Amino acid sequence: MWLVELLKALPKELIVFITAATPVVEVRGAVPIALIYFKLPVVTTLILCIVGSIVPVFPILWFLNTATEKLKKIAFFDKFFEWLFHRTRSKSKIIEDFELVGLTLFVAIPFPGTGVWTGCVAAYLLGLPWIPTFICATIGTTIASLILWAASAGIINFFL
Repeated sequence: MWLVELLKALPKELIVFITAATPVVEVRGAVPIALIYFKLPVVTTLILCIVGSIVPVFPILWFLNTATEKLKKIAFFDKFFEWLFHRTRSKSKIIEDFELVGLTLFVAIPFPGTGVWTGCVAAYLLGLPWIPTFICATIGTTIASLILWAASAGIINFFL
């Protein structure tokens, strides 16, 4: 809820949109905030979360494609990218094996360390094309949003 408090002055729809676009949090945080905290309608919640989550796809891919090599010359960024790429490679076995279907499933599973941001990094590392990556991210984040809506509504329970 720290993010909500920080952004309190903004309209609640914009807060949900920004939360969905935020790395690590993404739809895993945006859907429950929208439904439980702000009491937004389900359709509004899903649209804001899906669009907010996919907005960063092309900037992430562009950044990784053009800026990584330049930033690696700076020690701090070199260490950061080394950590990030190692972490992504270790979690991307499903993407490597099944490529685009694997990327979709990776983004769709609402667990820590998965999602659009990490999926884009994995797609970049594995050399997947941008447009199919965007389509996979859109499908995957839609599935994740629906799973989180069902969990927030009490339809499914992760802790049986």
